Amino acid sequence: MSSLRDRFYLASGYASGFCIALIMVVILAQIVGRMFGFIIPSAEDVSGYALAAATFFGLAYTFHEGGHIRVTLVIQKWSGRPRYFQELSVLIFGFGLASYMTFYSWHMVWESYIFGEVSHGYIPIPLWIPQIPVGLGMLALNIAILDDLIAIIRKRTPSYQQHENEINLEDV
Repeated sequence: MSSLRDRFYLASGYASGFCIALIMVVILAQIVGRMFGFIIPSAEDVSGYALAAATFFGLAYTFHEGGHIRVTLVIQKWSGRPRYFQELSVLIFGFGLASYMTFYSWHMVWESYIFGEVSHGYIPIPLWIPQIPVGLGMLALNIAILDDLIAIIRKRTPSYQQHENEINLEDV
């Protein structure tokens, strides 16, 4: 099961990388198009949507790999029960916040669909389509936080802390 979760987080990271590559392709096509006298309609809109998708798809993978910024100046000195309760409380708060954001991300998608909102570029793109990756990325982050919350409750080391320890060992 762990390898399935790891592949899920890796797929989220690959989706983020794909969106960054899509931004490059769209901007490059726009530059080449200008050189030859034609435009790529709504290139700025598509690039902006791909940037949002890359950001949100990358959240779960970055969290799982320990890439999010954590202030460890104080807690690195803690051990045992104080560190356990600190990690537990932060993960509970993070899970609550991620759940709230996930709910409202999907609510935003639903409202855009119901009201028929479209972009104001050359191509009227229904806004619910580029908003779906935001909801998916938040859902993936929610799963990643829940995964580590369950690990902490079971008295196991969370994934981000394992990678954090690897980084600290390389710095020494």
